[in-house]
Amino acid sequence: MSASRRSGTTDELGPDEPERDGADLLAALLDGMDAALCAFDADGVVTHWNREAERILGWTAAEAVGRHGFADWAVRAADAEEIENRLLSAMQAPGRQVHEFALLTKEGGRVLVRTQSAAVPGPDGKPAGVYCAFSEVHAQIDLERSIALSEALFDDASWGVVLVDADLRPAVVNGHAARALGTGRTAVLGRPLGELIAQGVEELESALTHVLAEGAPPAPAEMWVTLRTAEGERRRCWRSGFVRLASPLTEEPVPLGVGWLFQDVTESKQTEQEAALLRFRTNQLHRAARAAAECEDPAEAASVHLDFALAGFADHALIDRVAGGSVADGEGPVRLVRGPATPSGAPGPSLPAGRAGLPVRYSDGHPALQCVERIGSVRASAGSTEPDRMRDWAVARQWPADSVHALCVVLRSRGRTLGVVTFLRGASRTQFERFDATYAEDVAVRIAAALDLAATLP
Repeated sequence: MSASRRSGTTDELGPDEPERDGADLLAALLDGMDAALCAFDADGVVTHWNREAERILGWTAAEAVGRHGFADWAVRAADAEEIENRLLSAMQAPGRQVHEFALLTKEGGRVLVRTQSAAVPGPDGKPAGVYCAFSEVHAQIDLERSIALSEALFDDASWGVVLVDADLRPAVVNGHAARALGTGRTAVLGRPLGELIAQGVEELESALTHVLAEGAPPAPAEMWVTLRTAEGERRRCWRSGFVRLASPLTEEPVPLGVGWLFQDVTESKQTEQEAALLRFRTNQLHRAARAAAECEDPAEAASVHLDFALAGFADHALIDRVAGGSVADGEGPVRLVRGPATPSGAPGPSLPAGRAGLPVRYSDGHPALQCVERIGSVRASAGSTEPDRMRDWAVARQWPADSVHALCVVLRSRGRTLGVVTFLRGASRTQFERFDATYAEDVAVRIAAALDLAATLP
């Protein structure tokens, strides 16, 4: 321990340069530690005292090294014997010993520290002394809280936590996030996000890149993504927060990655969207009813309802009326004639087909004919993403060539079928759902009432 003791003092070691280099290296290592460290020989004399110990207590290495224990300078006299015995007992105990006690600063203040002490073996393997690493209790508690928080986030958190490295690949994933991604906690590590997310990955990677470069955004962001899972693709909405991770060991912050925390809010967002859509469609029905009430011609009122229904709902719409005005349930084959229709080119108001109307030659199984037969709504889609096949599908059904999704709704009034109203969407829209059919049926009731009134007028 003699050579080591000199590393904490200003005594020269002589001309032995290798020993001096080793002592200088040891002194540099001890002084660079984040924890305070002191060491005692077998007699309890201080042999080492680093700069962190000097920072905490105010005693320099020159003042500390060579003193016997902490008595009369670093601890109160009444506590000195007990503390010395607890520290030196580490020479006979296996492993490390952890203690908490109060030390005195050079100015006379008291500092509660937590120590870890262990025996230092000599050349013969027998204990030659004790080293003691210590830190202020509040600093240790802060560290333990940080560790406990990290472990809790990755074990028990009720939201997803993902640490993404600087290459935008998951480095650590908690259980909640793994379940949300549809994978195991280890299966996702190191994989590109594009292998896990089919749609929305560009927005997510852009957010991660921004956080790495600029720091965390001021508020959480809601992102819609489509996941690749063994059961197929799933569309989810995640409310996400981001924090930039930087190394605390460098003067300039070096980004280590991004902490990404998210919570699945798909159900609440869908509920909000459906409520907003319902409010909009209710307002459209109200506006259409008021506008139709100002029309002298009931047939014009039917076109007004058709035009108002298109907003935010479909790209095209057309009305096919039953030849002869109406048909009772169960009567023979139905022949349809084309009524008002929206223009298939530039958007605009629906165009009337005149009182005579033109017959439409729909093939057997056409959605409009099925709608009349069932006296209910019928949904249909092209079922292909190839432009030529989608165009052929629409043209074969005598619809505008850009139509991909269709919804046919029967027009009923006074217990009779008057025709069919068909709503059409292009490839940029989603297919019609049951929620859409309910709205279309409300529109159809109003159109049917207007057409029935038009047929009774001379």
